[in-house]
Amino acid sequence: MRPTVLVFAGLDPSGGAGIAADIQAVAAQGAHALPLVTALTVQDNNRVHDVVAVDTALLLRQARVLIEAFDIRAVKVGIPGNRANAEAIAQLVAGLGVPVVVDPVLASGRGDALGRGNARDAVAPLLDVATLLVPNLPEWEAIEDCACPDILVTGGHAFGAGVINRWHGAHGVREWHWPRLAGEFHGSGCTLAAAIAARLAMGYAMDEALEGAQLYCHEALAQSFAIAPGQRIPQRGPNLFLKAAQ
Repeated sequence: MRPTVLVFAGLDPSGGAGIAADIQAVAAQGAHALPLVTALTVQDNNRVHDVVAVDTALLLRQARVLIEAFDIRAVKVGIPGNRANAEAIAQLVAGLGVPVVVDPVLASGRGDALGRGNARDAVAPLLDVATLLVPNLPEWEAIEDCACPDILVTGGHAFGAGVINRWHGAHGVREWHWPRLAGEFHGSGCTLAAAIAARLAMGYAMDEALEGAQLYCHEALAQSFAIAPGQRIPQRGPNLFLKAAQ
């Protein structure tokens, strides 16, 4: 049977980030996403105007049905919407015994809020149950005191001709160097974190999952397309999985 990934993320009406990006990225790796919407957003491919968290009780009911019905192999968490949802998700996934990949999104790429209240406080419960965190540099600065065993810090927010992603773990620090692509991209962090979770669900070791997912994400950005002026949409097709698997 195809392995399943329990996915918690917000709904982006532009289809470029959030739950839509996660579903596509998970499928491209050969796994199947079980998508749970944590928040409804008002946004396009450039700006987030509002975020409304879904009801926590409803989110828990949906998740429990899925956990009962399916052999879940990994979890991916994006924005929780608020602290209550984060606490509920953390309690739910802590007992699953599967890899939990958390994209600790504190703001959009343009700095827009992606939840109500203090962003760091809202994601705090998820930091305690994560197997792997995938923060960008600003997010890493805000959560670097956490005790997660594995952290992949993405370097897209730095300057220079290349992008350096650093994996912090029991092994020490390992780096991957990627050429910097021109332009800005909508949903790149979602794409990477979801691809990692899917590869872990497929049975890859952590280092293999990280390397393959980064290659997949880089190709998705390199082949991105425009739907309006501004940020481009990653091309998350399954053909990129084949290229990343080579």
